[in-house]
Amino acid sequence: MHRHHTTAALATAAALLALTACTNANSDPKPAEPAASSSPTAAAPKADPARADLEKAVRAYSAAYFKPDGAAAYTALSKRCAAKAGDADIFAGIVDTAAKAYGKQEIQTLAVDQLAGDMARVTYTYSVPKLNQTGQPWAREGGVWKYDGC
Repeated sequence: MHRHHTTAALATAAALLALTACTNANSDPKPAEPAASSSPTAAAPKADPARADLEKAVRAYSAAYFKPDGAAAYTALSKRCAAKAGDADIFAGIVDTAAKAYGKQEIQTLAVDQLAGDMARVTYTYSVPKLNQTGQPWAREGGVWKYDGC
């Protein structure tokens, strides 16, 4: 009887995976059996400090940009981008203009596309599609994630 329930559970899991277009049908059924013991393990990748810090930095940069808080947005730039942007006051003027044109914007969705060492690429969306960012580069400098999409 136990074998029948396990087979039925695996068949159901495989059907759900097919419906959601998952490509690795072998990864879900095994962790699904001991659900209580797999929960802490499954949560660990989501608690990745580098990923969490990156997401926080992206959200903070976006919030500063559309607040507008030009000084905070400028400090979120990588050294390379700050050098290209030039004077902080000029950059603050750009931020002010963007905030006036689009109003306060909040990130709707955010996904870390790549994260390797001190480099990352992030995709995020707004309610105004023109502002959406795809594969935007970020660099970690001195342990802090900085916007590097200049």
